[in-house]
Amino acid sequence: MMRVRLDDEERQVAFGRRLGCALCGHGRIYLEGELGAGKTTLTRGILRAHGHEGAVKSPTYTLVEPYEIDGTRLYHFDLYRLADPEELEFIGGRDLFADDALCIVEWPSRGEGWLPEPDLRITLSHSEPGRTASLEAFSELGRSVLVTLSQETALDDVIIEQEREQQ
Repeated sequence: MMRVRLDDEERQVAFGRRLGCALCGHGRIYLEGELGAGKTTLTRGILRAHGHEGAVKSPTYTLVEPYEIDGTRLYHFDLYRLADPEELEFIGGRDLFADDALCIVEWPSRGEGWLPEPDLRITLSHSEPGRTASLEAFSELGRSVLVTLSQETALDDVIIEQEREQQ
C-alpha cells in the first residue's frame, strides 16, 4: 500500500506518467473515486508515458477507448454507464483483458463479478489542495510497480506513506 499526495493537475499527470513507465505497457489498473476525483487525468499521464500526446477523454458512452502506441496496446475503460457487467462480453472485453496489454478501468465496481483481479487498485480522493491517491497491489506486477515508484527520488516529496510487505 502506498499513499501519494497530488497537489494539482500537473502533479497528477506527472505521477501518472511515472506510473505508466513503471507498468511498462502491461497490467490491469483499476481506478476508483468520486466523479471529478481525477481518474481520467491520471490516465492521461499514464498514456503520456507511452507517447500519446492527443486528448484523453473518458470513454463513458463507448465503454472502451483503445490505443496502439509504438506497438504497445492500451485500453481505457470507463464503466460508469455500464448497466450490466455482461455488456463487457458483448464488446469483446474478455479478449481485451486477455491481451498482453495495459488495461485501465474507471469505475471497476460496475463490472464486479466479471472483471479479472487487478494488478493495482488506485483510489483517488479529494484532499486540499488537490488529491490523494491510495495504491494497493494485488499481484507480483502490482508489487513491483510499488517498489519501483518508492525508489524514485523524484517522488520523495509526494509519497505520504507506504507499507512494506511482511517477509
